[in-house]
Amino acid sequence: MLIDTHSHIYSEDFIHDRDEALKRADESGVKKIILPNIDSGSIKHMLDLAGAYPNLCFPLIGLHPTSVEEDYEEELEAIEYWLQRRKFYGIGEIGIDLYWESKYEQEQKEAFRYQIRLAKKLNLPIVVHVRKSFDPTYEIIKEEQDGTLRGVFHCFSGTVEEAQKITELGFLLGIGGVVTFKNSDLDEVIKEIDPHHLVLETDSPYLAPVPKRGKRNESSYLIHVAQKVADVYRLPLTRIAEITTTNARNLFGI
Repeated sequence: MLIDTHSHIYSEDFIHDRDEALKRADESGVKKIILPNIDSGSIKHMLDLAGAYPNLCFPLIGLHPTSVEEDYEEELEAIEYWLQRRKFYGIGEIGIDLYWESKYEQEQKEAFRYQIRLAKKLNLPIVVHVRKSFDPTYEIIKEEQDGTLRGVFHCFSGTVEEAQKITELGFLLGIGGVVTFKNSDLDEVIKEIDPHHLVLETDSPYLAPVPKRGKRNESSYLIHVAQKVADVYRLPLTRIAEITTTNARNLFGI
């Protein structure tokens, strides 16, 4: 059994074959899928899918950093509105993204910290998005860590030093398709980290793993990530599945 801890399978990319993609996921051994939110515009699509597949799809709620603009406080109000009305399994995806521009860097930091405090108040894990922003993201989490904050750095592709900093804070590393890429040294990085600090993800529809690279990613491809991680640690695939599934279950309470 595998758990895909990060999939946007509710997105328009799957409009023509969503049910089939979910069936393929189930047949490949992926029995639970975590759905991270983007902003107020994605909530309905995400919740519709979670409602249709309550034993397979588990929704999060949060404001993605690239959706943070002048109206971010209104977006946060929408998140709080929904948190009062149904069960969510975490706050995410949230964080800081300075890849495209830094125009709203301060607003991103404020939204990130606000959502971290929401997570602590509600005893929910966070799913952290980091892009060209490790230092400020790490510093905010370090400042807010009071022993109750927990979560995962989604789509981790950093250094050994960064991985160690993350795990020392009690956070997990989300490992996806990048670990299979020839031009990535992520396999060498995770060798230095105990697999009990890892969860697996696809980030569908993005970052499809080898041998599917370049195609639309989907949760059924998680098996390729799991196999690569098993190869890195020279462990049976079943053992990596067991470790990462236990980690995901414990983090999200599923």
